[in-house]
This record gives sequence, structure tokens and C-alpha cells, in this order.
Amino acid sequence: MSGEKRPAADGTSAGGAGGTSGAGGTGGTGGGTEGARQRLALAQTALLSALVAGTPVPPGFDPARIRAQKAALAAKRANVVARIAPELPRILGDGYRPAFLRHAHRTPMDGGYRHDALAFARDVLGRAELTRRQRGELAQWLYERSGPAPRRGGRIVRLLAGLRTVRADRPARRG
Repeated sequence: MSGEKRPAADGTSAGGAGGTSGAGGTGGTGGGTEGARQRLALAQTALLSALVAGTPVPPGFDPARIRAQKAALAAKRANVVARIAPELPRILGDGYRPAFLRHAHRTPMDGGYRHDALAFARDVLGRAELTRRQRGELAQWLYERSGPAPRRGGRIVRLLAGLRTVRADRPARRG
């Protein structure tokens, strides 16, 4: 008889949702199952907001643990963005990770990791002290990827540009 609703002593159906009376009724946030669900949803929303949007830590949560989790989430964002846009760490060198972590703590992620990479590039161009070369490469990277479709040439043109950059970095041959 599994799956069947059995009548409870008070005339409601026990073991199923949809009863109209009892502790599981549809009353407000005061009590019962529905009230507990609403309180849990509010606490979860407040916790998530504290983790990713910089709002205050909700009561009942350890601020030190929240800070540690925020740092871990920011590091994960930095790693994922570095994987989907490996040019960014190459362009920024050792400055990539600290710059991205500052960006992550200031800016909640909006629209996925590709958008996060683009927002980071815009942020760095507007704020960071970059060398002339870094600024040029980052601006070019952002230009090539910020439109609705890839720019002319795509991967082949970027590959050739990368090879030119590598050759320009080498000291001239003496012979």
C-alpha cells in the first residue's frame, strides 16, 4: 500500500502534501512546515548573498568561515577564468591572480565565466597599472571577444599574432 494516503486522526490525509489543516498548513512565516521552509529559504538567500555579493554575514553564521569560503570561491573563479581565457594570465603574468581576486571581491559574477572574464578585462583596463604592452594586448583581447560574434580571422590570426609576440621578445640574433 505504499504511495497511498491514509486518513489521519483529525480527518486530514497523513503522509502527503496538500492538507488544509494541521502543522503543515499554508500559514505565513509564523510556524509549521511552510513557515520553516520560508525561514530556511530566507537564511539560504542571506548566506548566498554574503558569499557572492558582499552583503553582511547573516546571524548564526561564523564570519571567519564565511570569509574563508568567500576566498575559496574567488580562487575558484580565478582558476576557471584562467582555464577558459588562458591569454589573461599570460598577458598579466604574476599580476593576474591578485588582480582577479580584487575584481572577484568587488564584483559579483553575472552571466557566466565568459562574461566574468570580459568584465575582469574591462576592470583591469580601467584600474590597474599595466605596461604599455600589457594594456595593448589586453585591449586587443577584449576587442576580439566582446562582440556578438568572433572578429575577423579568429584563432589563426591570434595564433600568428602570438608567434609575432614571441619572436619580438627574443633578443636579436647576432651572426
